[in-house]
Parts: sequence; C-alpha cells; structure tokens
Amino acid sequence: MDKKIAIQNLDHVIANVESARLSLSHHHIVKIIGISKYSNAQDVKTLYEAGQRAFGENKVQDLKEKSKILHELPLEWHFVGRLQKNKINNLIDLNPTLIQSLDSKELALELQKKLELKNKTMACLMQVNSSYEKSKAGVLPEDAVQTYKEIMQECPNIKLKGVMTIGAHVGDLSIVKKSFETTKRVFDELTPLGAIYCSMGMSGDYPLAIKCGSNMIRVGSSLFK
Repeated sequence: MDKKIAIQNLDHVIANVESARLSLSHHHIVKIIGISKYSNAQDVKTLYEAGQRAFGENKVQDLKEKSKILHELPLEWHFVGRLQKNKINNLIDLNPTLIQSLDSKELALELQKKLELKNKTMACLMQVNSSYEKSKAGVLPEDAVQTYKEIMQECPNIKLKGVMTIGAHVGDLSIVKKSFETTKRVFDELTPLGAIYCSMGMSGDYPLAIKCGSNMIRVGSSLFK
C-alpha cells in the first residue's frame, strides 16, 4: 500500500466518523483503531506516516512480530482477538495498551493470576455478546454489569476501561443497531464505575455504531485496502 492510498483511506474513514459523530453530538469523540491482522508491518508504518497511531491485532504472535519490527515508532497496540489461556504470559510481556477481548470472568481470573505473578497491571475491555450469537464470545448483556463488578473486585491487577462488542452478523441493520444499543445501555450503567470506552463498530458498520454511542471503532479493510 503506498502512502497516497493510505492517506485517502484514512481521510475517508475520518470523514465518515466525523459525519456520524456530529449527528450524535458535537462533543462526542471517537478513537480509531486500525486492525492490521491481514496487513504487514510496512503497511502499518505507511498508515502511521499518514497519521494513524493506534493499531489492533488478533493474534499474540502477530502482535509480537509487528511491534518488534516497528518498536521505534510510538504506536499504541491493542489486542482484539480471542485470548487463549496458554498465550496470556506472552501477551502480558508485550504490554499492549488495551486488551479489548476479555470475554469471561474465567479468563479474567486466569489473567489476574498471571499478572499478579509478574507484578503487572493490564487495561482491558470486557466483551459483551450483545447479539446472542453462539459463534461469538463474550458475557451476555443481562450478566454484564454484575460480571464487570466482580472482575473489578476480584482482579485488582486488571484495570477495566469499558466494554467491547461485535455487531450482529446479519444483513438487517435494525438487528445490528439493536445489538449496539444493548451494549451502549450496559456501558451507560458502567460509567459510574469508571468505564470510558464503548468499543463498537468495524469497517462494515462503524457509522451506525457511532450513532448508537460508540466512542472507539476497530476498522481493518477500510484502512488497509
């Protein structure tokens, strides 16, 4: 990907974000995470040079390789994939800015154990399965607030910063919208507990997610095409 295309892609996403954001509120701020799982380190560098700073990876190994190659750049790395318990130590050592996919209390307890042993803390988002799809990980909406509170109480080395969801995988936008609205309601309940990020929206649905209150989007193909 050359720099001209990177700039065009980033400008296009920013324009769409601005339009959706302003339709909600002039004071609403949205953070863009570039999902680089199908791209190489050079593409990430090209987007960095175009102005993008935060990137997300689905696999611990890919995050390790790209962050090592690009270690001289002041990048913000997010882990957005399903975290396997046997990869927890490796991920902790990489020290990502945010783990967006803490999908159960069970995983939180395992992460807490490893963090405690290493005397480290980790910022995380709790994943909510707001579409009730069996193919998706995450805490069910009706359990989300209670689970969030339990993780806060029982896992002091995990610093919860909010919630993440993946929109319903259907063509009917009204169903996708409902899944976003469900997560936003959970987020609103958690803001008194210090939740600051409501991460919703990917390349195919991020304008809708922002209009539903998302303040963090995860876009891959829109940036890296």
